Amino acid sequence: MDGISDLEALRAHVGELTTIAAHKIMPRLDRHARAFIALSPFLVLATADGAGGVDASPRGDAPGFVAMLDDKTLLIPDRPGNRRVDSFSNVLSHAGVGLIFFVPGFNETVRVNGTARVVTDAALLAPLAAQGKVPATGLVVSIREVFFHCGKALIRSRLWDASSQVSRDTFPSLGRIVAEQTAVMSVEAAEDFVATSYRDKLY
Repeated sequence: MDGISDLEALRAHVGELTTIAAHKIMPRLDRHARAFIALSPFLVLATADGAGGVDASPRGDAPGFVAMLDDKTLLIPDRPGNRRVDSFSNVLSHAGVGLIFFVPGFNETVRVNGTARVVTDAALLAPLAAQGKVPATGLVVSIREVFFHCGKALIRSRLWDASSQVSRDTFPSLGRIVAEQTAVMSVEAAEDFVATSYRDKLY
């Protein structure tokens, strides 16, 4: 099987970096990145544990749920989840993180790379309260680089095209999947667990 094992071979294979790609990376948020993040209700957070293990986790809430403390710093609130804390565990051993911000209907995204730390300061987190609940934990991201990513992937995938949406009833429910994969509860109990979580435990 053909492959590539070094950077020089990779560059020779894909070609030279375009001028725009080489110059679009910024060390801090500008007004365009700020405006985009303020519109974004969803991001993907990538982390690594320092030993080769990696993880990508979705984060979402109302637009503007990520606070921009200054042009070099973001604060991501942690809403109730399954308590696996994969992202936080990784950050404790390896601070590097990558973020991709999405805005519904926009094909372009914003990428942020930097380092992160886990915070529990109630005064810092209080402005990010939702439904009257202050998040117990957050992630402060120190920005190393930020840039806009072109829309080719979302255009090809037709992510926002209503005609490409798949009917939910063509795929098993999460409750059934969890029940069959874990074998720790019945399908009915798992369905009820998921429904209760979605209804009562978003915040």
